[in-house]
Amino acid sequence: MLHSALPAAPTPSFPPATAAQRAGDSAAPPPASDAGRTQRDPSADAARNAQLAELRARDREVRAHEQAHLAAAGGLATSGPNYSLTIGPDGRLYAVGGSVDVDTSPVAGDPEATIDKARQLIAAALAPAQPSSADLKVAAQAAAMELRARLEIALRERESGYGANGAPTRDSVGLLLSVRA
Repeated sequence: MLHSALPAAPTPSFPPATAAQRAGDSAAPPPASDAGRTQRDPSADAARNAQLAELRARDREVRAHEQAHLAAAGGLATSGPNYSLTIGPDGRLYAVGGSVDVDTSPVAGDPEATIDKARQLIAAALAPAQPSSADLKVAAQAAAMELRARLEIALRERESGYGANGAPTRDSVGLLLSVRA
């Protein structure tokens, strides 16, 4: 699973949004004010707008991050993006974290295919512009899987005395030379 390990924004607690706010109607009138209040607090509006801008930017970043994983994973992806969501002060949902599930198992009995799969996993894990620590961990695990597959191939070639290209391996050439001498 490839995760976006960027720090999640805290879930804010805000008064419930009006139906017009949830629908995104920017022309909708502000909620009715209390009888004792005649105007809104400008500093509260500025803080709300700053938080909304931060949430929008985070949402774009998370969605682009997970789409990069999905595009690079190709057929290894076992799900679409999954998002951790928070409700903004405008009542809308914003992505603050995410993941894409991928098949990270080696290809049984086929180390060459396992190497190809490991390389694709590494590419998928490192696809976002800023891979998270979880992404780096997946890439490292895939690199270890590739190494194990390469070792399996090397051991098989050593046992047979011939490499993948049909040429004798260094060990078998040395054996042939010592037998002929």
